[in-house]
Amino acid sequence: MDSLGRTALIYLFLLVVFRVTGKRSISQITTFDFILLLIIGEATQNALLSDDYSITNGIVVILTLLGIDIVLSLVKGKSKTLDRWLEGLPVILVEDGKPFEERLQKTRVDESDILAAARELQGLQRMDQIKYAVLERSGGISIVPKREER
Repeated sequence: MDSLGRTALIYLFLLVVFRVTGKRSISQITTFDFILLLIIGEATQNALLSDDYSITNGIVVILTLLGIDIVLSLVKGKSKTLDRWLEGLPVILVEDGKPFEERLQKTRVDESDILAAARELQGLQRMDQIKYAVLERSGGISIVPKREER
């Protein structure tokens, strides 16, 4: 029973931490972020398993994590408020080629990230070619190019 409580507590703690740190930290992972995730994974394993490395305890931990995930997905489907809190909302970062500086700072996205997404997704090279840049719920950046006027 101790494993069940520890697992639920660690799951909820990590959920809050990753929600607070923002969408971008998962979507646009750097080498530093990857190393940090590995260390977090190891620390989490130690916290979940404590001194009990038995197969039974491992199964209890895995089933608890899956159970929490299933319950949260069901509750999110019924509660728009919880869904918005857990998954967030899309954020418009650029409109008509003009970046919203406050939103960029809050989401920890910089103009070079937006321009990289614009090049990769639409072949655009300049900010003034972007109609909208949106930080999606998944953490990716969507680009809507301006229409060329003839």
